[in-house]
Amino acid sequence: MDKIKIKDLEVFANHGVFPEENVLGQKFVISVTMYTDTRKAGKSDDLTQSIHYGEVSHFIKKFMETHTFKLIETVAEKLVAELLKTFPLMQKLDLEIKKPWAPVGLPLDTVSVEISRGWHTAYLGVGSSLGDKKGYLDGAVEALKATDGCEVIAVADYIATEPYGGAAKEEFLNSCIGVKTLLTPHELLERLHEIEQAADRKRLVHWGDRTLDLDILLYDDLVMESEDLTIPHREMHLRSFVLEPLSQIAPYKNHPVLHKTVMQLRSELEND
Repeated sequence: MDKIKIKDLEVFANHGVFPEENVLGQKFVISVTMYTDTRKAGKSDDLTQSIHYGEVSHFIKKFMETHTFKLIETVAEKLVAELLKTFPLMQKLDLEIKKPWAPVGLPLDTVSVEISRGWHTAYLGVGSSLGDKKGYLDGAVEALKATDGCEVIAVADYIATEPYGGAAKEEFLNSCIGVKTLLTPHELLERLHEIEQAADRKRLVHWGDRTLDLDILLYDDLVMESEDLTIPHREMHLRSFVLEPLSQIAPYKNHPVLHKTVMQLRSELEND
């Protein structure tokens, strides 16, 4: 991926743990590396096809001057998120914030925080078997659209499916949603649980009927397993009600463990 860099932009701002830092202010030195595709801009000589580093520089200056945080870790996290949301051609960002006048009572050059953040693509399974099923699915899509750091990029058709797992009795309405997100997998899972709770989801019977069920199926090409989250979803390749809608919006997405596309997994399941 191509890079555009801004190095050692100096800004005077009011960030720090001590009250006098918030009042008197101090100098900060900011460097960013922006990951993007510069080919269109390079071939067309059209600035709108690239990231305007002048606009980015002024955005950073204004953000630093109009906010006050105790920790430069917080400054970095908030600034990166706002940059990624404001400049759509920016896919990933490395940011370093240096604090030359850090009040530690010892001679030093600078202290700094350096982070890397970027957009991730996740695919979610969504289903409902109680009440206004379509309304619950529509509500989940709208809640994701309203989630800070999330953009809904695709929604598959809603399909009616038979109950799965033996405990559920009612017919399900299922779909899949593609999102672009700045959230980590666990942050995204937490948000999905909040959306489920807002839909009065009750976790009384495993695989039982429910107003709303949201699952992370895939997150980039990540493979992970923890006590409360496994990615890829451990049963997605066995569920036609997942593979059918997912193949509408991500047919050539590769399963990072099975190394087969969604279309291949769907075809194999149908043949079985």
